[in-house]
Amino acid sequence: MNQPANEQPSLLLVDDDTTFCSVLSRALQKRGFAVSVAYSVEDATPLAQDSPPEYAVIDLKMGGASGLVLIRTLHELDPATRIVVLTGYASIATAVEAIKLGATQYLAKPANADEIVAAFGHLPSDALPLNVQPPSVERLEWEHIQRVLNENQGNISATARALNMHRRTLQRKLGKRPVSD
Repeated sequence: MNQPANEQPSLLLVDDDTTFCSVLSRALQKRGFAVSVAYSVEDATPLAQDSPPEYAVIDLKMGGASGLVLIRTLHELDPATRIVVLTGYASIATAVEAIKLGATQYLAKPANADEIVAAFGHLPSDALPLNVQPPSVERLEWEHIQRVLNENQGNISATARALNMHRRTLQRKLGKRPVSD
């Protein structure tokens, strides 16, 4: 898929992991995209305002503003921009929020270039059927615990304090398998 750079679809890659950006950028260029890279929402916003991309790959959690802020900005600049959100911690709540803001698809890391390109082909969010059965309370609790644990870099004691829960209770909950939807 060797096309002149001005005929290649533009893609904005935003992630604070410079190594990941370097590898993914090369892989996406090999798949025919003209890739621009930014390492924060603050760096990506002026790039997008100067030239709204046709495609975007955005990390959800970075230093500074959340990737959700950039989704909203990109969608306001060009509602046709196909946006794939990547995150190291996937939860139903953030996936729903990302889709509501205009993301095309939401993928958990690690995702490879082929998975990302395939995700661009998914139906727009307004064409997706709504799940009429919301997740159970137990599932929501599990996701919340995982999110707080992630925010505390896996530290059980700090997570228990943040959740106002006894450490042993938290360890028992973590010892169980995730609750299915």
